[in-house]
Amino acid sequence: MSELQANNARANACGGKTAEADPEAGLTRRDILMSSAAIAVAAGLPASLAALAPNAAQAAGATAPNIVYIIADDLGWGGVGFRGSDISTPNLDRLAATGVTFDQFYTQPMCTPTRAAFLTGRYPLRYGLQTGVIPSPGTYGLALDEYLLSQVMKDAGYRTALVGKWHLGHAKPEYWPKQRGFDTFYGALVGEIDHFKHASHGVKDWYRGNRPLEETGFDNTLIGDEAARVVESHDPASPLFLYLAFTAPHTPFQAPDDYLERYKHIADKNRRAYAAMISVLDDGIGKLLASLEKRGMRDNTMIVFHSDNGGVTSSLFAGDSKVSGELPADNGPYRDGKGTLYEGGTRVVALANWPKKIKPGKVAGMVHVVDMYPTLAAIVGATLDKNQPLDGINLWPSLSEGKPTPRTEVVYNVDPMGGAVRRDNWKLVWKATLPQKVELFDLGVDPSEAHDVSADYADRVRDFQDWITSLAVEMDQPLLLMDAARLTFYAAPVVADPSTLFNIGD
Repeated sequence: MSELQANNARANACGGKTAEADPEAGLTRRDILMSSAAIAVAAGLPASLAALAPNAAQAAGATAPNIVYIIADDLGWGGVGFRGSDISTPNLDRLAATGVTFDQFYTQPMCTPTRAAFLTGRYPLRYGLQTGVIPSPGTYGLALDEYLLSQVMKDAGYRTALVGKWHLGHAKPEYWPKQRGFDTFYGALVGEIDHFKHASHGVKDWYRGNRPLEETGFDNTLIGDEAARVVESHDPASPLFLYLAFTAPHTPFQAPDDYLERYKHIADKNRRAYAAMISVLDDGIGKLLASLEKRGMRDNTMIVFHSDNGGVTSSLFAGDSKVSGELPADNGPYRDGKGTLYEGGTRVVALANWPKKIKPGKVAGMVHVVDMYPTLAAIVGATLDKNQPLDGINLWPSLSEGKPTPRTEVVYNVDPMGGAVRRDNWKLVWKATLPQKVELFDLGVDPSEAHDVSADYADRVRDFQDWITSLAVEMDQPLLLMDAARLTFYAAPVVADPSTLFNIGD
């Protein structure tokens, strides 16, 4: 049995939608295993932390931990100071120095799938979001039968806020954040907007709650300011779950003039704007940290930061905006970038910080964004009785005690065009559409994926292809492809303006 199958079996027993009943005790297995304190203790949390579930905390006169989860948009591995960049990121650098960094933190290769994986704890192939992103004319969204982390947190007594980018469904209100467990929402619903005009293809996309908002200013500055306001206005009677999703440094490459001035020494205009956008993001995080300190919340707040995917290295994945010139992202030693299943598209810059709870250092071993759902649920003592079976693993012992992560497998992605999987240090990338291409890498000695060794390990290649095929049998059909078919075959015909016919002979 693979690790993925074992995880699903455990989730079905403990965290899924079914549970075996104990007829003698009159209790379900979930009733026994998934109480707030029990899940925390079973996950390896110290009793003192297990007691910090909101209800238990109130009884004990303690305060449940606040959670601030920050996602950057298309930030390259090498785009921050603590990874050696010349781009100034003092606030992120300080969080990295006083917390833990991840050398093997994996996301999906594009925006929508990663955000979905974070909020569901499940690979996007489970619910049809594994291919591409939700485009501006897309009519679909994250499946409504998925029970999101925001809903879990709200059930656990948390005040929930989303500030920034959503990108999990915009065509119908039922897909929007306030209908998916967030008490408040401020930001954009779609995947890419003009950072000053707050519009996509000329259509305004800027909201407070469910209402459109007319506002001026650079979006990432506004996002950082709003996050600080959320903290400053927070009622400490309930703990806070803040999901902060910047749109920087996603295209179009734009920044305020004063930030561009900081990088006037950079000749390339795209890289100058890219660097300036990252500085806006970092300054926004600085304002948030100052607000947490001012309110006396910092010591009891866990902060997680990572990018949603690798930086853009191909114009094919740059977004809706027309981009000319060189693409500025730096993915360090890793191959390719956003939109690809190579390490440069999926292994991202990441850190976690919680004063007195997480000691400075590095997390050894693989981590996937799906792991954040069960990890955060365990930390806050949330009950997992409404979610679908999880692909994620609780990694709190690795964060708190410096233990290597128990994860031995990663599913990078699987869709009709192919897939990629990793077990231990072995990784297979399979382009299944014609002409097919199969590559096998030993990441232990070749993290840059420079040497394909598939010809030397035919049996391993076959086993990995069987694994990908079995996942493909289980997966939901990609909603992007289904929507594209609808637009192609079921939309009204596009015809010429009849007035032009007067100028054309029969």
